[in-house]
Amino acid sequence: MIILKKILCPVDHSECSYLALKYAISLALKDEAKLYLMHVIDTRLYDTEIYKFSPYKIDEVDIDMSKIREDLMKSLPEGTTDVLDVETIIVKGVPFHEIVNAAAEISADIIVIGTHGRTGLSHVVMGSVAEKVVRKATCPVLTVRMPPQLSATN
Repeated sequence: MIILKKILCPVDHSECSYLALKYAISLALKDEAKLYLMHVIDTRLYDTEIYKFSPYKIDEVDIDMSKIREDLMKSLPEGTTDVLDVETIIVKGVPFHEIVNAAAEISADIIVIGTHGRTGLSHVVMGSVAEKVVRKATCPVLTVRMPPQLSATN
């Protein structure tokens, strides 16, 4: 039987990352594992228009880490911290690289990551992050996709 002790869940505040967080919480509750919520401030975005998708002001000097930490904790369902040990990790860098490094540093048993990120450019931004994490991580990776949207005609 596999028992998880440390679960890393990157959160970019997209719907898909929140869905992945639900899976991470469920796994953590099952095994009483420690849950690490991670947010990566993508330093590659500073010189592009894509920064507008970030919920935070992308400015090298003015990044409020306490606000990011607070938002990560708010993304948890009420009462989660009463039953789970939760820690936040906030770093600047290239997302897939930072996620893989953090997983190795904390000796994560699994990474739970959404496949579609905040920008809506599913493959170009977060999709490629999840893809690279799957290829580069030394621990198992659970990728979580959004369910297909039901069409209005059905």
